[in-house]
Amino acid sequence: MKFTHFAPLALGFATVALAGCSDTGDEAAAPVADEVMLEVSNARLMLPAVSDRPGAIYFDVENTGDRNYAIRRADVEGAGSAELHGSMEMNGQMMMDSVGQVLVNAGESENFAPGGFHVMVFDVDPALEAGGTTDMTLTVVGGKQKTFPVEIRAAGDER
Repeated sequence: MKFTHFAPLALGFATVALAGCSDTGDEAAAPVADEVMLEVSNARLMLPAVSDRPGAIYFDVENTGDRNYAIRRADVEGAGSAELHGSMEMNGQMMMDSVGQVLVNAGESENFAPGGFHVMVFDVDPALEAGGTTDMTLTVVGGKQKTFPVEIRAAGDER
């Protein structure tokens, strides 16, 4: 059996498929479908006052998208590990513990601040010094990530 009869048909399908891949230039204006629509501001890593103790990152996060995001993990460049933590009052005492995730609803924001949600940073590299910056990557449920710069502050600086 000869395949010469199928060649024009195959060429026609290839032309249609390639036409669907043409670049109109409009893609740059639209957000990427997989982009995490979270914006972080005022991010600061408070270095520990005593070496071998954990530091803490505080920041504001705004969900600029139209879907909810649950932050489930934070990774910090220059740290052995990091955990999402929350503070709560129990029987008149402030307590702190890790939390599984922090929900940021569409169009809303969440404040990571002393006495509330924050990121605990363990095994801080001594190369991270006040006045510098590092990066924090937030991972949301589903595995998508977004990375943000974080200002590094000394233990006694304004939180």
